[in-house]
This record gives sequence, structure tokens and C-alpha cells, in this order.
Amino acid sequence: MKKLFVGGVLLAAGYFLVLGGEYTFLDLWRLDRAREQEEVELEAVRAEVAELEERADSLATDSAALERLAREQYGLIREGERLYRFVEPDSGEARAEGEEGKGTEDPDGPEPR
Repeated sequence: MKKLFVGGVLLAAGYFLVLGGEYTFLDLWRLDRAREQEEVELEAVRAEVAELEERADSLATDSAALERLAREQYGLIREGERLYRFVEPDSGEARAEGEEGKGTEDPDGPEPR
């Protein structure tokens, strides 16, 4: 009888350890995995912040980097220079230009097949 009682107490303690209480073993395991994932994401954000701080410092101290940014992103030019922009036509314009070269257009649209 005593062995059965001790076995029952141990079984109840094991159940409480794994599935009982405010945080179960499974909850703690999930929280640990979530913490590890958050640490990975935090390292990625720290690396991005370091890169942005480096870029900001470069723009604050290096006039060539600032000029390069102004030219590339904002299309600024120096006096006496010419700016050439090459733009790809979107598919609607390209299709319209292709049809214009064919000759007369049928106002009713294409013939049914």
C-alpha cells in the first residue's frame, strides 16, 4: 500500500512538473524557443542599425559620399552638366506603339476568330 501511495505521489509530482502549475514544461519550452528567435532578430536589427549609423557617419564626414547620394537618388547635377534619364516603357505603352506601326486600326476592335 505504501509503494502504491509513493508511486501515486511521484506520478502526481511528475504530472505537475510537466503539465501543471502556472507555466507548464511545454510553455517554458515554447518561451525558450521564442526567446532564441527574438535574440536572432535582435542581432539582425543591431547589424542594420550599425550599418545605418556607418552610412550616416559617412554622409556627415565624406562630401564625396554625400554628392554620390545626391546624384544617384535625387538626380542632382552640377552647373554645366546634362542629366540623361533612360526609362523603360511600360507594357501598355509598348503595345500601343507596336499597334501604331501596323497601319490603320479597326475602331471595332479585333475580328472574332
